[in-house]
Amino acid sequence: MPGNVIGEKLKVTVFGQSHAPGIGAVVEGYPAGRRIDWDQVAAFMGRRAPGKNAWSTTRKEGDQPEVLSGLNDQGLTCGSPICAVIRNENQRSKDYSSLKNTPRPGHADFAAYLKWGEDWDVRGGGPFSGRMTAPICFAGALCLQYLKEIGIEISAHIARIGSIADESPDLLNPPMPLYEDTDFPVISGKQGEAMKAEIESARQAGDSIGGAVRCVVTGLPGGLGGPLFAGLEGKLAMGLFGIPAVKGVEFGAGFRAASARGSENNDAFCLENGKIRTASNCHGGILGGISTGMPLYFTVAFKPTPSIAMPQQTVNLETLEETELIINGRHDPCVVPRAVPVVEAVTAIILMDEILQGA
Repeated sequence: MPGNVIGEKLKVTVFGQSHAPGIGAVVEGYPAGRRIDWDQVAAFMGRRAPGKNAWSTTRKEGDQPEVLSGLNDQGLTCGSPICAVIRNENQRSKDYSSLKNTPRPGHADFAAYLKWGEDWDVRGGGPFSGRMTAPICFAGALCLQYLKEIGIEISAHIARIGSIADESPDLLNPPMPLYEDTDFPVISGKQGEAMKAEIESARQAGDSIGGAVRCVVTGLPGGLGGPLFAGLEGKLAMGLFGIPAVKGVEFGAGFRAASARGSENNDAFCLENGKIRTASNCHGGILGGISTGMPLYFTVAFKPTPSIAMPQQTVNLETLEETELIINGRHDPCVVPRAVPVVEAVTAIILMDEILQGA
C-alpha cells in the first residue's frame, strides 16, 4: 500500500506537499446518507491550525477544506469518495533555498535524498511536513462524528512537555473529553501553565522541546481486532507512526509493565451491573490484539521540533564537506499541543475502518 494511504474498508488517501498549491484527502467507503456537521469539522481543524499562539509556528493558514465530491444535492454523503482540497496560502519557499544540499539534522532531508535524489521537494519538508496533518484532521473529523453517533468517544490530552507531566485521568471511568481548553488541552491547568513556560524557555533559547500525548477511547465494543498481525494495537501504531515527529507508542501500562510482576500487571476480572469488566486497566483495553470493552488508552511520544535557530553541523551533499547550518523560517518550538487533535483524528480513522470491516 502507498505511504499516503491508510485503511481498508474506509480508505483515506492524503495528497499534496507543504509548499504545493494545495493539500487534501480522499475518503473512500464513508457511509451514504449522513449529514456532516461542517461547523464541527471547522472547529476540529481549527485546533490544529497554525499561527494562533506563542507555542506554534507563525505561518498562518485558513485550513478551509473545499469539498469537491462525495455529497448529493441535499448535502448528504452519497457513497462516492469524499474529496477535499485545502489551499496553501502562506508559503515562504525562499526560506528553504539554501537547504537543497545541506540536510537539516533531525529532519527527513537526508533520508529523502537517499530515496529520491536531488529532485525531492525540500520546501517546508514536502510530504514529511506537519502541514500534511491538516487533511488527516479533515478525514478524522468526519470519522469522529460517525463514531460519536454510535457511542464511541475519543479524547486526547498533553500528557507531558519535557519534564512536566499532566495529571493522569481515571483510566477505568474517564470523563470525556479529558480537557476543557482546546488550544492547550490538559487536565490540570496548573501543569498546563508550567508546560507553557517550558515551551517558552526553549523558544527563547532558539531551541525546541518534545513531549507526549495520551489518547483515551470510551464506548468501544469488545471483539475488534485479531491475533498476531491483525492486532488492533498494530493497526493503531501504524497510523500513529504516520504522524510527523512521532517516535514511540505504548498501550496501557506500556513500558512500565517491563518492571512489574504479573501479580501487579494482571487486571482481575469482575462483575459490574451484570457486565464483565476488569478491576484495573493495565492492559489499556486490548488483550491479544483484541478490544475488551474497557477504555482503550495509549501514549504517543513526539520528538522536539528539529528546526531550531541554533547553529548545527551538517554535510554539503555536493562538496562532501562538513559545514554549519542555520535554519530560517517559521517553526513550532513544540509540536505537541497541535498534535493532540491529529492523534484523535488518526485514532478515529483506524477505529471506524475496523468497525466497518466488522459490519
